[in-house]
Amino acid sequence: MKAELFALLTAACWGIGSFFEKKGLALGNLPPFVGATIRTSISLIILLFLAWPNIQVAFKTGWKPILLVAFGGGFLAGAMGIALFYTALKAGSIGRVLPIAFTSPLFGVLIGFLFGTETLSIKNLLGMTLTIAGIVTLTLK
Repeated sequence: MKAELFALLTAACWGIGSFFEKKGLALGNLPPFVGATIRTSISLIILLFLAWPNIQVAFKTGWKPILLVAFGGGFLAGAMGIALFYTALKAGSIGRVLPIAFTSPLFGVLIGFLFGTETLSIKNLLGMTLTIAGIVTLTLK
């Protein structure tokens, strides 16, 4: 239940945060990459403060875990994902952008399945199908 609670809180932070991000982009007529840079800079400061007591753990793990997190989180999810998300937010409504952008779990489960680290049950497939159907319903004109 703890994982589910944190996942729900994550969704709330991202959904509510997206509202304020879109408002800020529009109010300041900010280019998406400027907004993404502001977001990432503030995140970096806060995360460095939170991670500092345990930062030495990263230096004891070796390079492979660091490179995987750097590529997956820093490059793909962080830089590319955030830049593309801000571009979508600037161009479209939250009601159309968020449902599509937050299909990310579907991609995560799919790549996990392809790499053999996740299993797909009938329940998983049904949930993914319903999620896609809901997104299609929300984004149709």
